[in-house]
Amino acid sequence: MRLVDRVMVITGAGSGMGRAGAVLFAAEGAAVVVVDRDAEGAEATVQQVVEAGGRAAPVITDISTVEGNEAVVAAAVAAFGGLDVFWANAGIASPFRPITEIDPADFDRLSAVNARGPWLGARAALPALRARGGGSIVVTASLSGLKGRADTSAYQSSKGATVMLVRSLAREFGPYGIRVNSVCPIASQTPMWPQLMAGYGDPDEAAAQFAAAVPLGRLASPDDVARAALFLASDDAAFITGVNLPVDGGASA
Repeated sequence: MRLVDRVMVITGAGSGMGRAGAVLFAAEGAAVVVVDRDAEGAEATVQQVVEAGGRAAPVITDISTVEGNEAVVAAAVAAFGGLDVFWANAGIASPFRPITEIDPADFDRLSAVNARGPWLGARAALPALRARGGGSIVVTASLSGLKGRADTSAYQSSKGATVMLVRSLAREFGPYGIRVNSVCPIASQTPMWPQLMAGYGDPDEAAAQFAAAVPLGRLASPDDVARAALFLASDDAAFITGVNLPVDGGASA
């Protein structure tokens, strides 16, 4: 029970890694604010947590906005009395395409959700975390923020920004006792997987090709990422900040 009496926000928790995290963190004792744009997905995650004996509350909002992030933090304080951990997990993907085939509007949307969203989340969470005497921010970045790949420049730009955000905020927030880290997963077969694989004729074959390039022989699971985030959020990582942790089965080795 590594998160007893902690209050957590998880954005993008209506499915995939965020849902796995909500269930895991609640089992470790945390009260979880489940954030998503998809009301049905958020409610389903809350129900899963509650049925397992945990505490959770949904917030339906757009985390690419100032108001959305402020509402999330306010909901955590109102529902559970404060905030200890903010996991900026929400993100969107894009198919593999050459730069000349990427609509600049898609670049802007990727940046708004994947880079601006975590920045706004950290900005909104700071006063509440300071009020608790410290805490932890975890960001879902990506292996694509650490390692170059052709035909995915817009997505990689957004995730590369989150990697540098973590390094910058670790220095800025450290004096307040707030640690800032990220998980950097390799591709995972979450609900975003079909969107990522839209440029491939056979998504299953593409998954097999991706997995073949991973030393451990498979893609990441949502639970793999949730467990890495749990480590970074917990006191087990009390002296770890500014780290962008690959969760990639050795692909970046």
